[in-house]
Formats: sequence, C-alpha cells, structure tokens
Amino acid sequence: MSGRTAITLGTAVAKRTLTDIHGAAVPIPEPGRLVHLQLRRFAGCPVCNLHLRSVVGRHAEIEAAGVREVVVFHSTADLLREHAGDLPFAVVADPDKRLYAEFGVESARRAILHPRVWATIVRAVLRSLWGVLRHRRPMPALFPEGGRFGLPGDFLIDEDGRVRAYKYGEHAYDQWSVDELLDLARKEGR
Repeated sequence: MSGRTAITLGTAVAKRTLTDIHGAAVPIPEPGRLVHLQLRRFAGCPVCNLHLRSVVGRHAEIEAAGVREVVVFHSTADLLREHAGDLPFAVVADPDKRLYAEFGVESARRAILHPRVWATIVRAVLRSLWGVLRHRRPMPALFPEGGRFGLPGDFLIDEDGRVRAYKYGEHAYDQWSVDELLDLARKEGR
C-alpha cells in the first residue's frame, strides 16, 4: 500500500453510522451481526455490477448467515440511486473517498490493466451494454468521478468493531466470492 495505512486482522474500526443512498442509517459495527463492508469503484461500473449481481442472487443466504452487506462507491448518492438504487442492501456514497483512505483502499492502473481482469471486463461491458440497449440500465460515465482505476476492498467486521477478515483487490474483479464470504462467516460461528 503506497503511503496509506492498511487494515490488519483485529483492527478496531471506529463506531459510526453511515447513511445509505435512500437515507437509512447503517451502523458499523452492527450488534448481533457481521458487517461485510465492500469498497467498490464508481456508480455504473460494469465490473462491480457483475459482482454485485452475484451477491444479489444469494442475498438471502448471506442474511441467513448473519452478515449485513454494506457497499460503498466513490460516487454521489444521486448517481448511485440511478445505477444501484434497486440493490437489496445498503449502498453508501463516498465521493470524497474518506472510507477508502481510512481503510487503505487505493487506486492503481492495474485495476483494469491486470491481465487477469481483461476477460471479465469484456464480459461485464457486454452485459452492461445489453442492459443499456434494452433501456434497463443507464449508461455508465465515460469519465467517472473519482476515476476508473479504483481497486476493491472487502472487510468483515464483527459486532465489537474488530476486522475479522479482509481482502485488498489486486485488480478490478479481485474480491471475495459469495462462497468465500459465507465460509468466513461460518468460521466466525455464524
């Protein structure tokens, strides 16, 4: 991590209440539950949307495992309501990237230039384009606020505010799968 402080196992996360894009309170940590804090890229990011659709498809399983999904983008709430307003979990706007700085989640050209992400980018863009052509999704910005080189970060936070697991992505599609998240929740006794 170039200059930013990275989170480690056991790091205590400051207690806070975020506000999602619909105005609902999002406590972190949350009593009685694990919080899966996902720091993603920008509103309408085709790669992020591909991943989040897999989370949507298994959201009931995630909830049953005692995990609350909280997804953060470095876009405004207005843009996120347009692009992610239908997601069944908390979506939080962080256009100033305050949480990204606090959690050590960075931007780097390898986000989209890493060879392991190229096939996923093609698949994600084609899927996104299909939604745009069918008038089901708005077109993502060509020059998104906060840039397009954001790397993902995943953090599993227990009810006491301790980081129980984390992952810093090496490229734009390098995050926990739903199966990995559920395995981590099981290890935490959920």
